[in-house]
Amino acid sequence: MELEFERCYRAVDSRDQRFDGWFYTGVTSTGIYCRPSCPAVTPRRRNVRFFPSAAAAQRAGLRACRRCRPDAAPGSPEWDVRADVVGRAMRLIADGVVDRDGVPGLAARLGYTQRHLHRMLSAELGAGPLALARAQRAQTARVLIETTGLGLAEIAFAAGFGSVRQFNDTVREVFGRAPSELRAPSEPGAARGADPPAVGPGAITVRLAYRPPLHAASLLEFLARRALPGVEAVHDGTYHRGLSLPHGPAEVALAPAAGHVAATLRLTDLRDLAPAVARCRRLLDLDADPVAIDATLPPAPTAEPGVRLPRTVDGFEAAVRAVVGQQVSVATARATLTRLLAHLPVAHPSAGVDQEERAPAESVPARKALDQAGVRAGVGLRGFPGAEEVLRVPDAGFGMPAGRRETVRALARAVVDGTLDLAPGGDREQARRGLLALPGVGAWTAGYVAMRGLGDPDVFLPTDLAVRRGARALGLPDDPGTLDAYAGRWRPWRSYAVIRLWRAAT
Repeated sequence: MELEFERCYRAVDSRDQRFDGWFYTGVTSTGIYCRPSCPAVTPRRRNVRFFPSAAAAQRAGLRACRRCRPDAAPGSPEWDVRADVVGRAMRLIADGVVDRDGVPGLAARLGYTQRHLHRMLSAELGAGPLALARAQRAQTARVLIETTGLGLAEIAFAAGFGSVRQFNDTVREVFGRAPSELRAPSEPGAARGADPPAVGPGAITVRLAYRPPLHAASLLEFLARRALPGVEAVHDGTYHRGLSLPHGPAEVALAPAAGHVAATLRLTDLRDLAPAVARCRRLLDLDADPVAIDATLPPAPTAEPGVRLPRTVDGFEAAVRAVVGQQVSVATARATLTRLLAHLPVAHPSAGVDQEERAPAESVPARKALDQAGVRAGVGLRGFPGAEEVLRVPDAGFGMPAGRRETVRALARAVVDGTLDLAPGGDREQARRGLLALPGVGAWTAGYVAMRGLGDPDVFLPTDLAVRRGARALGLPDDPGTLDAYAGRWRPWRSYAVIRLWRAAT
């Protein structure tokens, strides 16, 4: 990744928050690295180096600034835009694939050798996949140290470290202090309060940073209109959601606030903290650069800066919603999906699941930590059903025409047998071709899945009735062909234009 020194230094000198997460500032005279908006005195030019990732700064022997906490900065919006191997790898690393499957598993998912993958990531980000995952483990460990009462050895295994010694060495190297010192009351002026305390037994509350502005009302309104009973709900300005995570079910409450979104998580397994945070960030589109997007898009009927692209936490869920929503209203699609969910098990998500089968033997310390923290007390919402569950639903449970029912089943079979990859790090173009190959799936459905399920920021739906109605409301051409050509000026943010036009239509 090319980092122009003068441009980066001007961003640091002006403390521009928009560049947080884009790059990191290393100060050789103090041995620390910061986010661009750090409130400390601007360092002299000769003492400054710029890094494309926190892992690269750590490799250079720098520790994280205790004042601005660069590890808690929003992620780079570049990984949402880019659909190449490096972008896909970054999304998979954020979802915890390296912690679960190692670098060989990540390379296999991407279809490259480990050596070539390491070469590509090092060239772009200054660090290989293992170093990038290590930086994420350090961040997860810091959150657990500062927001839970778990023992440090238990936190080490929950955060994904292979040993307590590795955990201690990494924390000292990244944060410049021992794990026990991170838990001690911080000195005056330090940003120790960046993560609020846990709320209730078994709950972990973290702050999800974003680049302002954030139009929270539009996010909550969009999600509330499509909320499915038993899976999600919106109450008093907070979005509640059930999650299906790699090591078990979970529940999250997301409450937008000034400068951050408070996320209160109840996890079955603490090893799922990093993927849970990554999926919540993706759901609310918190890594976006709203200033750049708003400067490109058509104006809204009223000033609405910071409108985001609401996504889903699971690509299969987005695909099922798209198929069910074909040529029907939002309310009708919601009613149909509610009927489908009624034919699936509604018992407690963790009921009847053997805990020894859910976590491997080497994670015994992590399971002990869960017992002590009380995280198995139970959750009220479940995640959206997986493909295997949908395939077990009888015909009567679908409540939709036979053709659409078979489309949903064909979709589920393609996900189960691996011919269709709708994961965050999947190949977007390959997924689009796979969707279009299914019976009953057209351009609108594939585009909707790419936009909300795969997070593609540059999808346009010119045939969508609400998009055309919104275009008329804004005085734009509403003929699909003309509108599609006109939308070319909104690249690479056409998905955000769809959201703006949907809002203009209502």
